[in-house]
Amino acid sequence: MSTHYEGTPEEIRALNTFIKLTRAHDSLMARLSAGTSLDSLTISQFGTLEVLYHLGPLCQNTLGSKILKSNSNMTTVIDNLEKRGLVKRERDAEDRRMIFVHLTPAGRELIEAVLPQHIRAITEQFSHFTPEEHATLGELLRKLGKRDT
Repeated sequence: MSTHYEGTPEEIRALNTFIKLTRAHDSLMARLSAGTSLDSLTISQFGTLEVLYHLGPLCQNTLGSKILKSNSNMTTVIDNLEKRGLVKRERDAEDRRMIFVHLTPAGRELIEAVLPQHIRAITEQFSHFTPEEHATLGELLRKLGKRDT
């Protein structure tokens, strides 16, 4: 689908590219979420467990920035993971304002089981690209992500 906006060629080109990027992202995330690879976790919950698994305990603000979620969204994500016994919060002994989020043994067990499945699902979704297309897409997305304006 293309834009219906009647702007300059540059605006139309940018909007059409944006629409394709957004639709591709939404479609990919829907397919990954619908699969069994996440084992009843949301994408945000999975991202939180994965970050804690690879980086260790982090404060909530840092977690949010790692998975690109707002602090209010992270509170809900962490609350739900805590209810399931997958993470726990602990106040820092030296600075009581800081609350660190830790994986529990159950959270570690779950992410260790789910991570390989999810990686396989992602690999399958990208299997239609050649190695050169992977590199080109990576370069273009990095360029877009690093824009200052």
